[in-house]
Amino acid sequence: MEKTGRVKNTGLRGIAVADTKISFIDGEKGILIYRGYRIEQLAAQSSFMETAHLLLHGVLPNREQLEVFEGEVRGYRQVPDFILESFEKWPRSADPMDVIQAAVPVLGMMDPDLHDDSRDANVRMAMRLIARLPVLVAAWHRVRSGKDPLPSDDGLSHAANFLWQLHGEKPDPETARDLDVCLVLHADHTFNASTFACREVVSTKAHMYAGVSAGVGALSGSLHGGANARVMKMLFEVEPILRAGKDVSEWVRERLARGQKIMGMGHAVYKTVDPRSIILSRMSERMGRKLGQEHWHRWLTQIESAALRVLEAKGKADIKANVDFYSGSVYHMMGIPVDLMTPIFAISRVSGWCAHIIEEKFAEAQDRPALYRPEAEYVGDYCGPIGCEFQPIEAR
Repeated sequence: MEKTGRVKNTGLRGIAVADTKISFIDGEKGILIYRGYRIEQLAAQSSFMETAHLLLHGVLPNREQLEVFEGEVRGYRQVPDFILESFEKWPRSADPMDVIQAAVPVLGMMDPDLHDDSRDANVRMAMRLIARLPVLVAAWHRVRSGKDPLPSDDGLSHAANFLWQLHGEKPDPETARDLDVCLVLHADHTFNASTFACREVVSTKAHMYAGVSAGVGALSGSLHGGANARVMKMLFEVEPILRAGKDVSEWVRERLARGQKIMGMGHAVYKTVDPRSIILSRMSERMGRKLGQEHWHRWLTQIESAALRVLEAKGKADIKANVDFYSGSVYHMMGIPVDLMTPIFAISRVSGWCAHIIEEKFAEAQDRPALYRPEAEYVGDYCGPIGCEFQPIEAR
């Protein structure tokens, strides 16, 4: 079969498939920008609600606009009772990401704007998804734990309300702010796998809930979401060595020699330190001091230092800590179960997904493809590219 000469088997890495105004990454310099703003500025001075407004509307809100936006999102927190009642019939062992992916289309079925594809309707759907995903995650955890879901507290912020509905206790302001910063850090990251899944789906003119469901599905995969949970599992594995005060370097060398990864290190885009990991490292250290759990951050820095030495000796100095390396310890100290750490990612990233969906739907025609339709090169099967001859079933 004639070869076309096209670039293939790249996973689309390094191939620009569309323009975006939502976020930008410079992997060589360790820069992440949302709508022109450095992530360091947003994490230090903004809030998740401000950041969500920025992503959806393209500008940071003034005080009045923020109050309106927060009020609208707060007003959408109520999840239909029939969804929460259905959780009682779902297997308690279900993965929380599967629960989210199953629940999102059900939310769509009762959304009054589902069949209105105007920009305003899509923004309203986005706000409902941002409001309700945390409620779903918290409700599922309580149901599977044999407890009743809790109503939202309209006096609490987005992050604080989630922790209240999850634990049944009002978080202290510092913890609520820390989770809010985590949500800011995870809100968007250009054309990653889940965001591209959202955009590809809605490029067919599918509705927002179909796109977000695809994003959840992509995030559930072990090569995309879940690294923070795997960092915690790695820490639990090495905990006996660290508690005994032994040098972790040998464990790191043996792990890498077996071809295993140090979870939370390395990134498809960043060739230097992920700027989000610096913020989360400081947060992990501070939370550890506050709660008397300094060992989590200390152990992570020991593993990171040992891994950097081994990797640099192997000529892999560009493998650094990413956003997941320290975030798992932060969530763990907040009392968030390991299998809810990827859902926390989704609670945040839904704001970015929705922004990209809206951009995909309403960008100028010259700024996007009409429909994502990549090509593949057929290389044939066991009888050759075009060499198969049909045989009746009796002759096979």
